[in-house]
Amino acid sequence: MGGAFLAAAVLARLGGRIGLPTIPLFILAGILLGPHTPGVVLVSDPHDLEMLSALGLVLLLFYLGLEFHLDDLKAGGRKMALAGGTYLALNVGAGLGFGFALGWGTSEALVLAGVLGISSSAIVTKVLVDTGRLGNPETRPILGIIVVEDIFLALYLAALQPVLSGADSLAAAVLDGGKAFGFLLLLALAARFGTRVVSRLFATRDDELLVISFLGAAVFVAGVSEWFGVADAIGAFMVGLMLGSTASGERVRTLVHPLRDAFGAIFFFAFGLSIDPGDLPTVLWPVLAAVAVTLAMNVLAGLGAARVYGFGAGPAANISTTLLARGEFALILATMAAGAGLDERLSPFIAGYVLLLAVLGPLAAGRAHGLARVLPGRHDDAPTEPAAKSLTPPGR
Repeated sequence: MGGAFLAAAVLARLGGRIGLPTIPLFILAGILLGPHTPGVVLVSDPHDLEMLSALGLVLLLFYLGLEFHLDDLKAGGRKMALAGGTYLALNVGAGLGFGFALGWGTSEALVLAGVLGISSSAIVTKVLVDTGRLGNPETRPILGIIVVEDIFLALYLAALQPVLSGADSLAAAVLDGGKAFGFLLLLALAARFGTRVVSRLFATRDDELLVISFLGAAVFVAGVSEWFGVADAIGAFMVGLMLGSTASGERVRTLVHPLRDAFGAIFFFAFGLSIDPGDLPTVLWPVLAAVAVTLAMNVLAGLGAARVYGFGAGPAANISTTLLARGEFALILATMAAGAGLDERLSPFIAGYVLLLAVLGPLAAGRAHGLARVLPGRHDDAPTEPAAKSLTPPGR
């Protein structure tokens, strides 16, 4: 485990020198030091890190819940919903069509719809900070689209779980889906109306007690969620949603950062351990085709969002390239698909797709001005040179 942490850290530091995001580097560390590549093998069995990897997944979704507030829906209003809905319709719809075109199966197509449809919140936030665009007018629709994606994520995983669990009949599938949505609704009502009670339960000036409390709550609700057919990560997301609006929300966000980063790195590293590089050539052409589809849909979605907000070609290019990367959610789906025994080609496909877009996304965002020159619309608001970097990540 110590070797896994150190290997991920060394590769991330090297990648940071040339501007690469950490997520693909953590995955690469797992691939290089896993049982499927020659040389040093730190972990011969990926299951050895299974519990730590699960904790990393829970903390990633818990943090997303903390960053999202129900009040954001009211503040964003119609424009945010329209821009986010357009983005999801184009990307998820294209992902579903692409999945059926591959012919790997219906369940696999439903998984690929989410893989191709949802951006990486972690990489998007990092791109906005690194390019100095936090104060740009197009940052608001970018964050609005992420908010809509978070809502869709919770509903999508709740609907997908009964399908992947292999219900024996339509009635059983409906029953499983009803249980999942019922539990999800209960958590949503608690997040909406139980803020005062939750705030009192977690009120403490002692950081140690607060860490133990929110970590226990996130992991416990994640476990209970599985009993009701809801993905454990979504249970953690809902706990984050509850705590984000309490008086302790800001402290929780600060305290969970190192935990999220440390165990999140193990989640990505463990995913890399399960990838056999020898399988990647077998899915090379599907990966390249999926990347091409994602590029096209993101450009269309960027143009649509820019039109909703009255922007020109420059902000449209920024929106398109900033939201391009795929990351943690695609890997969550890969983990779920592997556990459900779906087509074995899914894992190497998702790994290759995430690695490629996680690298291309930030690089494309830094060169959005080139895309702006060929997009229709006003060109008087082309992407500006990066401003001074801010160390404060944007809220949602």
